[in-house]
Amino acid sequence: MTVQDIRSFNRFYTNVIGALDYSRHLYAPYTLTESRVLYELAHAPHTDAADLRSELSLDAGYLSRILNRFEQDGLIERGPSKRDPRRREVTLTVRGRETAGLLAERADESVGALLATVPAADRPRLSEALHTVRAILSDGRRPRPEDVVLREPGPGDLGWIVQRNAALYATEYDWNADYEGLVARIVADFAEDHDPHLERVWIAELDGRAVGCVMCVRDEAPGTARLRLLLVEPDARGLRIGDQLVSAVVEFARGVGYRDLVLWTNDILGAARRIYQRHGFVLTAEKPHRSFGQDLVGQDWRLDLHTTAE
Repeated sequence: MTVQDIRSFNRFYTNVIGALDYSRHLYAPYTLTESRVLYELAHAPHTDAADLRSELSLDAGYLSRILNRFEQDGLIERGPSKRDPRRREVTLTVRGRETAGLLAERADESVGALLATVPAADRPRLSEALHTVRAILSDGRRPRPEDVVLREPGPGDLGWIVQRNAALYATEYDWNADYEGLVARIVADFAEDHDPHLERVWIAELDGRAVGCVMCVRDEAPGTARLRLLLVEPDARGLRIGDQLVSAVVEFARGVGYRDLVLWTNDILGAARRIYQRHGFVLTAEKPHRSFGQDLVGQDWRLDLHTTAE
């Protein structure tokens, strides 16, 4: 391996990405860097300019010009940070979420078209090669939130949701097989009969493996969607994966016209509850119950999708 080998590969890869961008105008009317800022804002509900500079390694002046343009275009709003009054929090407007979603959709379609040219038999080898490059050149760097990819489930992923929910809740909360049965029924109902325009599953992937999931399904109440089965693997926590997954559900539910988003959880799931609160969910009811071999307090939470997102 020589310096020229790496430079040669870099030129090749840059040309591939450049060709995709040129032929499909992926980021128009924005630049690649501006698109990256939009992506970060879409996947980090509570962030400010300092966070963006750190995550994206951008010059302060350059980032300021980008944010000023976004504000002029009606993509963002800036206000006092709830974490630090000395900072100004940056959030996407409805138009900003729509723009970020459009750019992400274009990128997914473009990369999908590229992968379509790769024979199915070669895809595992390509995936392994990409993971090897990242692992070797990361120099022990811890994963970052932007390394996480949200995708639709593939073959075996719905079974993974059942298996990991059962195993994780048994390990962390000593829940019995009744919970596995509940998850299996939820997943089976989705697999057998769901409306792809109104219901969806997301898998969070990190370095080629599934590390989280969430579902959005129709609720019995008209105009209401239900968030279900939010899960993040223990060794992948701290990367805002839960926030990314909940953001995806909220944006999807709002985008397809639901009025409300509801969920049911238990009070012992503190980390998940804090995520819901950050996204504006409000506790509407609590009730003790005996389930999964434990005495629990069930909670109903609701988010009005007509209000401005946090």
